[in-house]
Amino acid sequence: MELGLALPTAGPQTSPETIVKVALAAERLGYSALWTFERLLRPIDKVVPLYGGEPEPMADFYGSVYEPLETLSYLAAVTQRIKLGAAVLVAPLHVPVMLARRLATLDRFSGGRVIAGLGQGWLQDEFATANVSSRRKGARTEEFITAMRAAWGPDPVRHEGECYRITPSQVNPKPVQARVPVLLAATSQAAVRRAGRIADGVLPLTSSARELRDVVSTLHAAAREAGRDPRDLTVVNQAPWPTPVTREPIGDGRPFLGGSPRQIAQDLLAARESGATQVYLAAGQGLGLDVGVQGAEVDDWLGLLGEVVEAADRLGVFAP
Repeated sequence: MELGLALPTAGPQTSPETIVKVALAAERLGYSALWTFERLLRPIDKVVPLYGGEPEPMADFYGSVYEPLETLSYLAAVTQRIKLGAAVLVAPLHVPVMLARRLATLDRFSGGRVIAGLGQGWLQDEFATANVSSRRKGARTEEFITAMRAAWGPDPVRHEGECYRITPSQVNPKPVQARVPVLLAATSQAAVRRAGRIADGVLPLTSSARELRDVVSTLHAAAREAGRDPRDLTVVNQAPWPTPVTREPIGDGRPFLGGSPRQIAQDLLAARESGATQVYLAAGQGLGLDVGVQGAEVDDWLGLLGEVVEAADRLGVFAP
């Protein structure tokens, strides 16, 4: 199993310097992937949360979010081997050919290190701002993937669908990878099944190993029903945020994939045994929230991240 890290690309106090520092340290410490995310805006008015319920203010955290692909493009130039992931890009807010070309360009500059995490979106204000209907988001996202993959395929590229159309054309550059891995965010059983049918993997957000096992079971069943081999699919579990990395163990109420390096390593082992192919830690997203978090505090946090890798290695998390 691999271990990834969410970059501190959001929050009023984040900076390019901190993002680059964390990225370089993650590669040096042995992390396998860096992850960014997309947030178009933070509405001032209350919004219905991702999982439903009464409208509430959106976290201040989302008021400043660096663009994911531009951030990864810069990091591609200063890193060597670490994978570059976006989790997630809101597919309906994009044009398939344009996003395909951006991802392919990044894949070429990075030497084939890109992972594309896509989601169908949930924030109505973003759809309104992009002048895109939020109806039938799942179906639109499915067709989006088909059209984007067509753009990565041989010329002439063509796609004729209900939501998107590509007239017979040359579309280049093509990615270094035969096709950039496309993972689907999944916060529902329907989304997990969709990933099993059409994607290269799934990006669940689970709060326990048991919940992760259920996701993997549903994913594999959907893949088999679609005539696919479940072993070809990846499961990249996002650690819930906030999930702190602490020097001392956390007692009652400890979140899954949070706590001391040893506690996190034990959860990573449970995630591996539950079917995850990668877990990425979300603690880094919080760096941009704290006024003046730079220098020594970041160095201390990076030291704990190194201890997580060491503890996980001792437990056999990364064994073949």
